[in-house]
Amino acid sequence: MADVKVSNALISVSNKTKLVPFVEGLKAIGIALMSTGGTHRLLTENDLSVQEVADYTGFPEMMDGRVKTLHPRVHGGLLGRRDQDQGVMRNHNITPIDLLVVNLYPFKETVDAPDCTFADAIENIDIGGPAMLRSAAKNMKSVAVVVDVADYEVVLEELAGNHSQLSDRTRFRLAVKAFQHVAHYDAAIADYLTDATSENL
Repeated sequence: MADVKVSNALISVSNKTKLVPFVEGLKAIGIALMSTGGTHRLLTENDLSVQEVADYTGFPEMMDGRVKTLHPRVHGGLLGRRDQDQGVMRNHNITPIDLLVVNLYPFKETVDAPDCTFADAIENIDIGGPAMLRSAAKNMKSVAVVVDVADYEVVLEELAGNHSQLSDRTRFRLAVKAFQHVAHYDAAIADYLTDATSENL
């Protein structure tokens, strides 16, 4: 593997802490950005020009937000192998996504609330987020994935000091963190459902 230049990023976060300065830093480096829903609204409200994922895919968010990023142009951009899939990506107008910034719906916090209903819990099961995280982390050879706000500054510093590139070591570390994040998330869902019954349906 080698250092990878970051030209395009997709951002879709539940926890928006420190997001605006992070995105300002990415834009200052010259990285093109796209985002979804509430993330896109926050960024545009802060005068940050970001393409909406729905405009990129040609499909609107639907089913009350259940379907936003489950699209071949998103996952093709994350999973495309830069050394062998360029032709397919060109043929289908798929933009390579070099950096994914995602954190998931707060499932554990939701179900820990005393007034949480079963329906609330189910609606807080994130589908598109974990799917993107797995795609990006699997393709760590070409894509960096950020799940932790604590990594924003580190990633910005490396990009700024390394010609908009991220090292193998950084991408690998971030990919491991992403898989751990998804594993813990899925475990929390399984634990919750184990304690529930079909009578909740």
